[in-house]
Amino acid sequence: MNQELEKIEKAVEKSSFWNEIKAFLNQHYDFSDKISISVKDVLIIITVIFVTTLVLRFVLKVITRKLPEDDKGKFNVVFGYFRWLIYLLILLMTLHAVGVDVTAVFAASAALMIGIGLALQTLFQDIISGVFILVDQTVHVGDIIEIDGKVGRVEEIKLRTTRAVTIDNKVLIIPNHLYLENSLYNWTQNGADTRESVDVGVAYGSDVQLVKKLLIEAASSISSVLDKDDIAVRFTNFGDSSLDFKVVFTIADSFNANAIRSEVRFEIDRLFRENNISIPFPQRDIHIIQKPDQSVSLRLEQSEFNTNLSKD
Repeated sequence: MNQELEKIEKAVEKSSFWNEIKAFLNQHYDFSDKISISVKDVLIIITVIFVTTLVLRFVLKVITRKLPEDDKGKFNVVFGYFRWLIYLLILLMTLHAVGVDVTAVFAASAALMIGIGLALQTLFQDIISGVFILVDQTVHVGDIIEIDGKVGRVEEIKLRTTRAVTIDNKVLIIPNHLYLENSLYNWTQNGADTRESVDVGVAYGSDVQLVKKLLIEAASSISSVLDKDDIAVRFTNFGDSSLDFKVVFTIADSFNANAIRSEVRFEIDRLFRENNISIPFPQRDIHIIQKPDQSVSLRLEQSEFNTNLSKD
């Protein structure tokens, strides 16, 4: 059986038709002294490009299978640019593999890419960061984020920038590369409800149990505060001149947390006034020290209660 196959192969090799095919495939076309391409090389290049296309389509499908439709369109645009770059690299490597001298092309391409990369470094960082955001879903439209000390509600995520609206209704344009350089706080990724707090100090000698009761009452009276039974009061410290407390509560709209905390403070001030709870404020004690036959020296001390004038 093997002998018969060998005879058939030899017969095919000796046939004029096969020789013509081999001659056609090995026919070279010279474009310059260093660049010569045969028909077989062209077929190899076409096959490699076809396989690369299939692989890229599969990769794109895998990456974007969980993305929303709007984000898929944005990602496809970026992927299109990278796809042509991959095609170029595959083409150059294939030409080099089939024996075409592409050293000069590689050198020119490398120099060009370095120049473009240096000129558009920040732009590339923004686009790559935008791709990461779209793929890993770190930030969504509607999320409240804090980055680089700025807080805003995300309105639109683009490939280069993220557009957000601040609490003051100002538009905040965030370059996407800042996500790679700074810590990002997503206030609403775990849900819209957030825990907020208000700090307050009272004078020494105040009834701390009454203070606790009034703080809970103040927070409970605000309609924006959720789960009244979950309000907590912490006795945080014996301060230099005050007893320090913190009232902790839950709200549903952290974007308006400043306004809600302000309402709680107004209510705390009203209740403290009605119940004679004193909130200390900064003052200075001046001590004048004079010894016999010596000049007078002044010593200033920081206090938060009374202004006293004493002579030792």
